[in-house]
Amino acid sequence: MKLTVIGCGHLGATQAACLAEVGHEVLGVDIDEARVGILRAGRAWFHEPGLDDMLTRKIRSHRLRFTTSFAEAAAFSPVHLLSVSTPSLPDDDGYDLTQVLTAATALAAHVTRPSLIIGRSTVPPGTTARLAREVAASARAPVEVAWNPEFLRVGTAINDTLRPDRIVAGVPSPEAEATIREIYRPLTRAGVPLLITDPVTAELAKGTANAFLAAKLSLINAMGDICAATGADMTALAQAVGLDPRIGAGFLTAGIGYGGGCMPKDVRGLAAFAKATAAHDAARLLSVVDDVNTSRRQRVIDLVRAAAGPVHGRRIALWGAAFKPGTDDVRDSASLDVADRLSRLGAEVVVYDPVATGAALVNFPHLAFADSALAAAHEADAVLIGTAWPEFTAINPAAAAAAVRTQLLVDACQAIRPALWQAAGWTVAAPHQPFDQAERPERPASTLEA
Repeated sequence: MKLTVIGCGHLGATQAACLAEVGHEVLGVDIDEARVGILRAGRAWFHEPGLDDMLTRKIRSHRLRFTTSFAEAAAFSPVHLLSVSTPSLPDDDGYDLTQVLTAATALAAHVTRPSLIIGRSTVPPGTTARLAREVAASARAPVEVAWNPEFLRVGTAINDTLRPDRIVAGVPSPEAEATIREIYRPLTRAGVPLLITDPVTAELAKGTANAFLAAKLSLINAMGDICAATGADMTALAQAVGLDPRIGAGFLTAGIGYGGGCMPKDVRGLAAFAKATAAHDAARLLSVVDDVNTSRRQRVIDLVRAAAGPVHGRRIALWGAAFKPGTDDVRDSASLDVADRLSRLGAEVVVYDPVATGAALVNFPHLAFADSALAAAHEADAVLIGTAWPEFTAINPAAAAAAVRTQLLVDACQAIRPALWQAAGWTVAAPHQPFDQAERPERPASTLEA
C-alpha cells in the first residue's frame, strides 16, 4: 500500500526505508530541504548501520522517495505515519508537542479525502485526542488519529523496525485497526506480536518501557555504590541477579549511567505528567531514578580526581563521546557531560570517538579532539573510557602505555578487562569499586558452571 512518513529524523528515515523494504510504496516528508536532499541521494544524515545501503536500494527500486511538500503527501496517500520529534519543553520536563501539532495541521490543510494519521512519537497521554481535535479544524475531510509508538534503538534501528519485539497500536475505530493490520502484515506474518489497544494505553507504552529500563539501570548503579563500599564484585553480582528469569541479564552494567535523546527525556516527561495528574508515587519514583542516574556523572568526576589528583592543568584522554556505542548520537551524552565538567575544572580534555567526533565538536567546541584513541592518549595523565566501543576493548594496553604520561585508566562503563591492563602496569579504577582496589592483585574471575 501507499504510505507517507511525516518527519525524516532517525525514526522517520529508518521507518520509511524499512516500510519500503517490506513492500510498501513510501513517501518521506520533511520540511528541512538539506535533510531531504541528503536522503534523496541515498544517504542518512546520521549514523545508523545498514541504513545508507537500504535507502539507496529502495530509492532505485522506486519504492521510496522524499519531498518537502505536504500537498504532495496528502495527494499521495490517505495514510500518514507521523514521526516527528517531541523534545522536552525548554523550561519544563514535559514533552514539547509543537512539532507534532505543526506537522499534523500542515498536512491536514491539504487533506481532501478520508485519511488516517498514525502517531509514532513518544507523547503524554491525551495527545491522540488533542491532535484529532486540532486536525479536524483544518482538514476538509474526516481524519482519524491512531497511536503506534516506536521502540527502536539507535544503532540497531533497522533490526528493531523489521523484527520488533512487539507492535502496539491504539486505535479509534475498526477501520483504523484494519489499516494498521495491513501496514504491519509482513511483520505479523513473520511472528511479531501485534497488540491492539486504546490510544491512551498506546501513548503510555513507550514511556513506561523506558522508565522500567531506566529504573533497572539506576538500581544496578546504586548497588555499584554498595560494591564500592564493601569490595563486592559488581560483575559477579550482576551475573547472579541476571540469572533470575524474573529480572534478566539486560541493562545490568553499572557505570556512567544512561543518556541519549529518549530515555532521559521520557523518564522526566513521564514524571512531569505524573506530577501534573497527582500520581505522586509515580512522580517520586521516576524523579529518584533520574536523580540516581544523573549522580553517576559526578561520581565519575570524583573518581578521576581521587585517582589523578587535582585535574587543573592535567591532560585527560576521553575515549568515547556518543551516548552509547554504535551511534553518532551525543544527545545527553554522560561521557561528554563529564568531559565538559572536567574541562571547566581546568583539565585539558582530548576526545576520541569512532563515529561521533563531528557531532561532539559541534556541541562542545571548547574540547580538543583526536583522530585515534592513541592520539588522544598522547602524554595523558589519565585515560577515561566513557563509551564502551568494541575498539577500546581491543586496544593493546602496552601500546597505550607507550603513549601516556601516567598509566591511569578510569573505566566508567566496564569496557575493558582490568586484569590485562593491570598486568601491563596500569592502575585501573571504576565507579563500582573502591579506588585502592585498583592497585591490589586482580581477584579470581567468577565462573559459572552448568
